[in-house]
Amino acid sequence: MKALHIITGLGIGGAEQQLRLMLRHLPFPCDVVTLTNPGPVAEALTADGVRVTHLGMTGNRDLRALPRLVAHIRSGGYDLVHTHLYRACLYGRIAARIAGVPAVVATEHSLGDGQMEGRPLTPGVRALYLAGERLGHATVAVSPTVADRLRRWGVPRQRIHVVPNGIDPDALRYDPGARRRVRARYGLPEDAYVVGAVGRLVRGKRFDQLVTALAALPPDVRLLIVGAGPEVTALRRTALRAGVADRVVLTGEARPAAPDASAASATSDGGPDDAGTCEPPALPALLSAMDVLASPSPEEAFGLAVLEALAAGLPVRYVNCPALDDLPPGSTGDARRLAPGAESFAAALGRLRDAGPRERTVPPAVAHYAIARSAERLAGVYASIVRP
Repeated sequence: MKALHIITGLGIGGAEQQLRLMLRHLPFPCDVVTLTNPGPVAEALTADGVRVTHLGMTGNRDLRALPRLVAHIRSGGYDLVHTHLYRACLYGRIAARIAGVPAVVATEHSLGDGQMEGRPLTPGVRALYLAGERLGHATVAVSPTVADRLRRWGVPRQRIHVVPNGIDPDALRYDPGARRRVRARYGLPEDAYVVGAVGRLVRGKRFDQLVTALAALPPDVRLLIVGAGPEVTALRRTALRAGVADRVVLTGEARPAAPDASAASATSDGGPDDAGTCEPPALPALLSAMDVLASPSPEEAFGLAVLEALAAGLPVRYVNCPALDDLPPGSTGDARRLAPGAESFAAALGRLRDAGPRERTVPPAVAHYAIARSAERLAGVYASIVRP
């Protein structure tokens, strides 16, 4: 089998990094097309040995990209096309059908109750999504919660397959050396209590609530926010107004882990590259520097950052995480759901800080979501729709 994955962009994001991790574990050759933004994940995929093609699409209505995508699919001789994210799912399904590909799959990464990939779920967005969905043969939901949403939208039950997002537990292991180096890099005292947050800096993630909560916590508590996005300036202004600007660190995007995913490379805290500049740390190193992960977003399709934090042995306080909701009680370790709002987080984080240091333990939920299991399930979906 030969597969082509089509994705809207390859900047650093959950869906983009999930694609890269999945491709490392699928047992057949895969190529990738990015419609726009061949960013850091494109470079990382190329380093992994994956062929990545940038289509050069200029916007949602750039119809000139469609014949280019059709020609690329035909020339590749693919048995299956798998699309990711809204724009790629729409254009990719149409192009795959025109090109005569016998099997077309899409993964729904970011479907919430009221939004998809940060855009409101208007009747027009929903209608266009459903029209495109009918052009495929299967739709993959990253959690049972997302599968239920798809069914409520009218996607036929038999076309929906649940394949959870996966993580690499070994690459996310806690590293005390990386903890010291990352804290020194960002000026975080060794004895500070560091609250972490990971995600794209958009309004829906509600990281502003953590900044507000920080003002109600003792001076030794710091906030380390990992991610990039349009809300970065607003978050800095919120920190200034709250009087905690000197206690908030915005790292920008975490660097993708090296191709071999070894513990040493995955937890690297960055260093000078060939141009003499410093790369940002990889996510595992940043998680090692934290004492707790806070996730205030009220609407998630999966909750990947929560699982990554649990794999690093961190306690987690969250508002919404379908990945944990779908597991039996007792398997999620020190992960607790909170009511939304700054006051709720201030109280919960204050209790954790007052309780003092804790041993880092990894709960059973982490093994449940190991990437090898997810890749095996996805390969089974492929096998069920690709005709011999």
